[in-house]
Amino acid sequence: MKTLKRTLAALLALTSICALTACSNDDSGSSQSATEDSSAYKEQDDYVADASLAADYIKNDPNLANVQGKTIYWLSYYDLNPTNNQDRSVALQLFEDEYGGKIEYISCTAETKFDTLASRILGGDPVDMFPYEWDAVPNGVVKDQYQPLDDYIDLEDEIWDDMQDVIDMYEYKGKHYVVPYCLSDPLLITYSRTMCEENGLEDPYELYEDGEWDWDVFMDMMTTFVGNAGDGETRYGINGWFGQAMIQSTGETIINYDGTTFSNNINSEAIESAENIMEDIMNQKLYDPTWIGCLNEDNSTLFFAMADWALGTSNVKHVPDPEINDEGFVEENDLMIVPFPKNPDTDEYYLNCNFGAKMLVKNSENGAAVGAYIKCERLASSIDEYQESAKQKALIPNVSAAGVMKSYVTEEQYDALCEYRDPENITPVFDFGYGMGSRMYGDGEYTYETRGIMDNITSAILNGEKDSWAVIRDEWSAVIDEVVEEFNAK
Repeated sequence: MKTLKRTLAALLALTSICALTACSNDDSGSSQSATEDSSAYKEQDDYVADASLAADYIKNDPNLANVQGKTIYWLSYYDLNPTNNQDRSVALQLFEDEYGGKIEYISCTAETKFDTLASRILGGDPVDMFPYEWDAVPNGVVKDQYQPLDDYIDLEDEIWDDMQDVIDMYEYKGKHYVVPYCLSDPLLITYSRTMCEENGLEDPYELYEDGEWDWDVFMDMMTTFVGNAGDGETRYGINGWFGQAMIQSTGETIINYDGTTFSNNINSEAIESAENIMEDIMNQKLYDPTWIGCLNEDNSTLFFAMADWALGTSNVKHVPDPEINDEGFVEENDLMIVPFPKNPDTDEYYLNCNFGAKMLVKNSENGAAVGAYIKCERLASSIDEYQESAKQKALIPNVSAAGVMKSYVTEEQYDALCEYRDPENITPVFDFGYGMGSRMYGDGEYTYETRGIMDNITSAILNGEKDSWAVIRDEWSAVIDEVVEEFNAK
């Protein structure tokens, strides 16, 4: 892959891509931009260039002739075409300008997307591509919603080398229905270096770099911070969403899959250890369940656990008026991010994240075009020049029309985020339990008795609904066995 990047370096130019994720424009509102009256900041257009310079690579695609002039019908709650004066994404530029394809948007809501998909498939209405959701494999495949991409994407191509383990992780019955082109939305921990220093704590990022950021250090830091509270002061160790990341930091999953058979792994000793950590957090009153949405600006909480979308807001809450350099970027900030700590018994870090992917809908006759678009997404998320362009755009502060700072990311934070999204540095985890229907992963009325088992496993202790992992495990293990048996029979 590194050889390929060097080869393509002369062909590729800077262009636009969505802020922070640097892998897709799935969130049509995620791109950061500066206002015209904010002359201190660069415009995103400064980083747009001609994607046609990648033509020498794309023209060798054997599917090129099968894509030219074709239109992909894209069913989703967000448009891949530019809206609100946004630029086209790198992937869309490549697909339209070099492959000669088009994307027609079929609008639906997030709540009705699956109903609309089923209706169009049954009615024979055109629909080719659909957003990847955790429910896609195996449940969506079993329900005949999707078809494999193997005939339309050459997974032996070097551009997929860095993602090969992730792609293989999704393989189902020998087929690839999900071909991830990047990692996205990593669940991270945001913290203040100043708060750590003032409390005699080491910098978690430095510990991570030294391979010493583990559960034991994590717990010791929280207990020390809370123990340092003054008279009448209330402190917490952590706030936010982290049960799923805590479990997946073991590298193990609730549901195992060996390529042909699913099995129940709820009795895993490693998962039990992670659940016991959550029990300790609750017993020591280290967790603040209040929904805040950013690292608490009153400095009462040491760690904030959330996906990277919350980082820009946390920055503004803690340093609302940062210094801007000549490039129009914020160079430094007190806040930093780290992945979840690792199990002390292992050397490897495991990442709870999402995956950039698109699904080829059942009965679509445009498989070659969908495969080409997914390849464009991979090129956009893997080529050095495109990544540098994404970085420059992500570093542009998001400022309101009135000149008020809304969010920003520093170069150090962005570089760390890219490091965590690289599967060569951290191993991402996907649990098939999230793709086995509503009994395993569904909101229901969102009570312990009615919601999905995966949510109970990750949140019942933190919600205060149960205080013992052993109780949760014993109450749901037999139900998991039933679900596993059901999918093994399909």
